[in-house]
Amino acid sequence: MNAISSEWTKFWSVRSTWWCLISGIFLMLAYSGALGLMSHTGTERHVAPHAVVTGGAFYLTQFAVVALATLFITSEYASGSIRSTLQWIPVRNHVLAAKSAALLPALFGYGVLNTLAGVAISAPLIADRDSSVGDVLATAAGMGGYFALLGLLCLGLGTALRSTAGTIVSMFVLLVMIPMFAGSLGGEDIVNYFPGFAGVNAMVTPGEPNPIFGGVAPYAPWVGVALCAAWAAAGLVTGSTVLRRRDA
Repeated sequence: MNAISSEWTKFWSVRSTWWCLISGIFLMLAYSGALGLMSHTGTERHVAPHAVVTGGAFYLTQFAVVALATLFITSEYASGSIRSTLQWIPVRNHVLAAKSAALLPALFGYGVLNTLAGVAISAPLIADRDSSVGDVLATAAGMGGYFALLGLLCLGLGTALRSTAGTIVSMFVLLVMIPMFAGSLGGEDIVNYFPGFAGVNAMVTPGEPNPIFGGVAPYAPWVGVALCAAWAAAGLVTGSTVLRRRDA
């Protein structure tokens, strides 16, 4: 518990945390407001407010989460403070466990907050499409789960790479570039199993088209969460293995 408390304090006591959180909220509000206004011009297909925030999460806000979770570990390597962390918590796996315990509730709550903020902005602007309370809650739970698990994936990868730039670039390639490349080669079915698209599918109401690429997900939202959890577990296992070998 002391290790978790220490990581929780470190998480909230640095400026980068607040800059990332505020930037992500601002991007969600800007995206939701812009799409809401465009619905009146006829240049954008009309989507419900809870679908609008799903697009905002994929195109913009998830990268604030990537930066935040990456810096949570790589900044310690950059500053050298990781040596103190490893002295205070000599069992290497406990370091990642404590950081994961601090990230999970913070990023889950952040996903819920982003959903509510985006819907609050877009709903008054999209008069002809409504979102029920159930739709909003389902999207909020999906976004919260996705952001939390995305943070763990970044934490594991950042531990393995020990580089802020390397981790962020790798995550961008994994979330966007590889799925786009696979889709352009006719592998649309594979795209749904990458973490970014699985996260979007976790936010979509069953039977509704995915707002990113238009198709209906081949699985239920909880499967999308499970896929994100599998990616997060793979990242943490990789990070833990490298941490134990390099910093034994």
